[in-house]
Amino acid sequence: MDAPLVLAAALAVFLIVFVRIEFGLYLVIFSMLLSPQLGAGGAVAEGRRIVIRSEDLLLLVVAFSWLAKTAVNKELGLTLKTPLNRPILAYVAATAIATLIGYMTGTVAGWGRAFYLLKYIEYFVVYYMVVNNLVDRRQAWRLVTAAFLTAVIVSLIGLTQIPSGQRVSAPFEGKEGEPNTFGGYLLLLIAVAGGIALETARIRTRAIYLGLAGLMSIPFMFTLSRTSYVGAIPALATMAVLSSRRRLMIGGLIVLLVASPVVMTLFPDSVMRRVHYTFEPERGQPTVRVGAVGFDPSTSARLISVKQAFEGFTHRPIFGYGVTGFAFMDQQFARTLVETGIVGLATFLALVWAVLKAGVASCRRLTVPEERGLALGFVAGTAGLLGHALGANTFIIVRIMEPFWFFAAVVVALPGLAPAETAAAAPAPAVRLTRRLA
Repeated sequence: MDAPLVLAAALAVFLIVFVRIEFGLYLVIFSMLLSPQLGAGGAVAEGRRIVIRSEDLLLLVVAFSWLAKTAVNKELGLTLKTPLNRPILAYVAATAIATLIGYMTGTVAGWGRAFYLLKYIEYFVVYYMVVNNLVDRRQAWRLVTAAFLTAVIVSLIGLTQIPSGQRVSAPFEGKEGEPNTFGGYLLLLIAVAGGIALETARIRTRAIYLGLAGLMSIPFMFTLSRTSYVGAIPALATMAVLSSRRRLMIGGLIVLLVASPVVMTLFPDSVMRRVHYTFEPERGQPTVRVGAVGFDPSTSARLISVKQAFEGFTHRPIFGYGVTGFAFMDQQFARTLVETGIVGLATFLALVWAVLKAGVASCRRLTVPEERGLALGFVAGTAGLLGHALGANTFIIVRIMEPFWFFAAVVVALPGLAPAETAAAAPAPAVRLTRRLA
């Protein structure tokens, strides 16, 4: 793409967002899964390239426009007080310090590694932009609708990939694709849709969100992402425990468990083969065994990398080796431990705990069934992503984390948002200045 055209587009977005920030939020939401690559550099870390997407530039332009608007209009304020501010700051600080130490000690080298650090914290910009610019609940639901519309589009694209026999992936993921990433994204969105469908008392609303969950479940299965399948277990369990219809949920889960031999026959053969492959070692490949059970090369490689991470951790236990300072591994907790040490892991777990706590608090404070369902689904989706993180770097994957932090902002903000009628009667800046999210 020509540089003058990119600059002209960026300037146009900057001016439009400066006038109406909500338009920029819509652009960011749609770009989360629908942004093409603009280019990629050479291998700079872990044998991987720096991939620049249009969403990266768009998010940067929208963020600068928002900062410029707050600088001009002092009444808008820059940062709203939320229960996640301190945990986010602590995590970002621990990650940055660990990487700086890595540069100083030589475990992290090269300017390209800094881009990986920026990718770690890029999605927090989404959280702050959304939470600071929500005015009323009607606006929040407009943004949530845009997020689900994006999910519908990428799910339909995913359906078109199924006949090829290849693992389903999100659009614009390159030649190889990232099925695990798509699986994690769909896991979150299915949980949110399921929570709303479970809590609402409106038959039409329940039908819509059950339909959305059903539509997304098809490409979800055909991602053949076993770590996504694992994540569905804690997501369902969390929903069963926290739902106002827990008896119905627990009864349904018991029925599914009892009827599991029959239920399994309903899944596509490719899905069942993928699950069974977990316990099929290959001759000549590294194999991890637990008793008489041997694992496939992919699962074995993850388990071996976890062992290596713990060995590395013993040599640098406080701040670790820095971001990209150790060998690549597809396991969030082990990677966080070895890259940022016990300090980084502690701040990461504290952040996740704060997110869960804030989500549960919103779920209990919200009285509108659909809003309570949104919070419930988000908490269940967070639990699901923790399961997903057992076999993926879930919490540093931008295409999962940008939607995640968008929903986090909405769920945290909802209890403090004025109803649409109240907001319409007062200037928007006054609404933002007076509400605090405890």
